[in-house]
Amino acid sequence: MTLSMRTFVAVAVGILSAATSANAITNGVGKLPVMGYNAWNAFACNVNDTLIIQTAKYMKEYGLLDVGYNHVNLDDCWAMKNRSSTGEVMSDSIRFPSMKKLTDQLHALGFYAGIYSDSGWFTCAGYPGSFMHEEQDAMTFQSWGFDFLKYDNCAIPFDDIIREGMVGKYQRMADALAAVAKKTGTTLIFSLCEWGWSHVWLWGAQFSHSWRIDGDIAPQWNSISSIINSVSFITQATNYYGRNDLDMLEIGNGNLTYDEAKTHFTVWALVKAPLLIGTNLATISQEMLSILKNQEIIAVNQDPIYGTSISPFRWGINPDWTYDATHPAQYWSGPSEKGTVFMLINTLNEPANLSFNLTESPWIRAGIQYSVRDLWTHTNNGTAVRSFTAMNVPAHGVVALLLNEDGNEPAGLVPPCAGEALSQCTAQDGTKYS
Repeated sequence: MTLSMRTFVAVAVGILSAATSANAITNGVGKLPVMGYNAWNAFACNVNDTLIIQTAKYMKEYGLLDVGYNHVNLDDCWAMKNRSSTGEVMSDSIRFPSMKKLTDQLHALGFYAGIYSDSGWFTCAGYPGSFMHEEQDAMTFQSWGFDFLKYDNCAIPFDDIIREGMVGKYQRMADALAAVAKKTGTTLIFSLCEWGWSHVWLWGAQFSHSWRIDGDIAPQWNSISSIINSVSFITQATNYYGRNDLDMLEIGNGNLTYDEAKTHFTVWALVKAPLLIGTNLATISQEMLSILKNQEIIAVNQDPIYGTSISPFRWGINPDWTYDATHPAQYWSGPSEKGTVFMLINTLNEPANLSFNLTESPWIRAGIQYSVRDLWTHTNNGTAVRSFTAMNVPAHGVVALLLNEDGNEPAGLVPPCAGEALSQCTAQDGTKYS
């Protein structure tokens, strides 16, 4: 990829003019979930340009760039604590002496470069926010060569100052990015970090590549399951150019087991969330790297034909539509370029069998048998007729399947209708099956 020719207009920059918006949609920028790295979860404020470049080199060395992780994003703490005398935000003179040099190096390595700011007076770590400096900061970020902006939600101005609702608070930067795009022909992908408000999806799609749906993630199962629960109710918000952001990937951090990490990655990928690694790559294990590099799972996340998230078709342990952060929805499905995707999650603390009738998924046709591909074992596992059972799924583990039509089901099956259709199973002469 050639990143020096940054003459694109990202879709997620605001409610743009008709001409600008049309350009954004047709050039494909921001169409698919961003994949890459964010430094916050591993390093917080302990970052500098050397660490960022070394992380990018690890991503190349470990093959992460090759499978699609092509963004390297700064988070908080990169700036000086005060603006210049003319109001410009300035990078830390010791840790980030030249942002343009940093982005040039990242581009030369094959990556896009991301930066962070805040919609309030200050960032969450107390550095200058962009409120009342939106266009000035957008122009600065563009001149430094950045391609992506994460925009946070701390230090909110008093009501008699901002005089905006939550939408207007973020619209200010969306409009600024659009203005800079008009002036320069370049802009940044815009990602909202409006944590803790799951209703953000109702309006986030108006002007953002992605929007955070929950609080900050932690590297432990109860955090993962809680976020899965939150997203299960709003999967309909996701399509090309806009998606639910479940926060960063904690693969290799904290005390997540291998099976929990697989579930974490599978959910994030199949609901079409951004895939931003938040791990110290200097210490990550090969086992955890193998999770991040599962190309069959990544292919669903980056599907060029279907932009929608998979969705629950049955909650499982709980009645459907039950809000339960400990036991979220277990049975999910959705369309993909290569077949119907199924995801089964064992939310129990011990191994369990997970079974479903094929036609519980709206993407499956009655009377058809389906070939079964396991996206984690990378094996073809025979044919499913009417139902499927995943045996002995580990505690907090996941099964990811790809089903494709494989001819008509065998003749003469009894009953003649499967699943929920049985109660209304009727012959042509009107006789109901019983």
